[in-house]
Amino acid sequence: MRKLPKFILTVAAAGALTVGMLPLSACSSSGKEVVLRVSNWEEYIDLGDWDDDELIEIDNPYAPELGGVIGINSIVDDFTEWFNNGDHGFNIRVEYSTFGTNEDLYNRLNLGDTYDLVCPSEYMIMQLVNEGRVEKYSESFHDKNIQTNYYARNVSPYIDGVFTENGWKEYAACYMLGTTGIVYNPEIVSAEDVSSWSVLKNPEYKRQVTVKDNVRDAYFATLGILNAEELLGESITSARRSELLNSTHDDTIAAALDILKDIKNNVYSFETDSGKADMITGKVVANYQWSGDGVFIMDEADDDTNNPTELWYSVPDECTNLWFDGWVMLKDGINGDEQKRTAAEAFVNFLSRPDNAIRNMNYIGYTSSIAGDPNEESSMIFDYLEWNYGAENDGNTTLYDYDVSYFFGKECSVAADIETLEIGDDGSINRGRQLFAQYPPKNVIDRSVVMLDFGDRLSAINQMWINVRCLDVKDFNPAVVWTVVSLIVVGVAAIVLYKFRYQIFYRTPKKDNSDK
Repeated sequence: MRKLPKFILTVAAAGALTVGMLPLSACSSSGKEVVLRVSNWEEYIDLGDWDDDELIEIDNPYAPELGGVIGINSIVDDFTEWFNNGDHGFNIRVEYSTFGTNEDLYNRLNLGDTYDLVCPSEYMIMQLVNEGRVEKYSESFHDKNIQTNYYARNVSPYIDGVFTENGWKEYAACYMLGTTGIVYNPEIVSAEDVSSWSVLKNPEYKRQVTVKDNVRDAYFATLGILNAEELLGESITSARRSELLNSTHDDTIAAALDILKDIKNNVYSFETDSGKADMITGKVVANYQWSGDGVFIMDEADDDTNNPTELWYSVPDECTNLWFDGWVMLKDGINGDEQKRTAAEAFVNFLSRPDNAIRNMNYIGYTSSIAGDPNEESSMIFDYLEWNYGAENDGNTTLYDYDVSYFFGKECSVAADIETLEIGDDGSINRGRQLFAQYPPKNVIDRSVVMLDFGDRLSAINQMWINVRCLDVKDFNPAVVWTVVSLIVVGVAAIVLYKFRYQIFYRTPKKDNSDK
């Protein structure tokens, strides 16, 4: 499930990516050269070339000479140099390409394109694993005693637990993650209205709301509406929540179809990327959005010199989708080559080094799975969180201890401006601004659900979506349908008869009487 990145590329950088493949020369001439073929989402890795004033001024033990964190070269170039300067016995060259959607990647694989390492979303990872196309990570990749195993040493314990519980840890390493919710203008839309997914079909906001133009996100929100009563009940369990929000029974699909038709008739549009601009310009007042793009929208609306607007992000009380993108090695690419496996695992580890995770977060706008080693006194990732969102007591600001212990694996909280959060009577936080969207609190995470692969029900779900997005004759009065069909049949018959008569009376050849 993709999520479009926060950062808007310069024309030059965009051109570099649209070439599709970036061959990078090795930094050392010794040893064998191995080509590592990597494919990732468009605009989903730091390209470097930061200005000096973009320096993130926090301690950086991996490059203290920089005075903080900054992207000078692309991370792919930096990885190539880092790897080839190591003691691996061979050099690597990275062929880096991009894809636009999970389905785009999947189609390329089916058409014969070969990659060693790819970064699809959770449901596509599940599909590739179920099809037997994914190579397991080596046991040594998970060894925390190896100093350069930055992923194993620094991944958020919460994310590590999710992957372990669902059986994904052997096959995938989490890259970026987030939630889904509603970006809204609190001057127009009430907090009560955006506390439920039903805001998408609320007639008070007719033609003022946008929804995602993909079946998975739209279906998830619809199941939140369909099952709202049980999801909000006190007895709901995590297992039951997941069951409800991953249901693909025929009756569930049929009920979802009816709700989605109501949503279609109410919203301004189904959109993939235009909802960001529509929110910033005020064309719409609420937008179903991925959390990272929610942060981007709020940032841009804050910085709009003509019409600065304070937008908020809400996670409906029923549920939220916990999505992630992760790195998997493909069997067709690795093909039993241990050097390729070594290079692929090293690439994931290099991206997981805290300073590089910060570079990518700053560039992309989403939340990295990397939290830092909980056994260390300080964490670069937490320092970045404070640098980015920490509030200072200036005498006019009331501070709130925003707890992120579940993510970092140790007790820690960041000082937040209490005016940027909506805190319930029970202490829960369900709406807020950038910090809330970037690092959701535990009460939001507790009602999150990973949406699973549709499996053999995909065709039924897709047919439902076609009926929503396209013309569905079942929506029309049968008498009208038969009248239209009858007129078409009569019209076709009249044309055929006319052509037949023309052939007889005007196109019949004259007899040859020359011999008479």
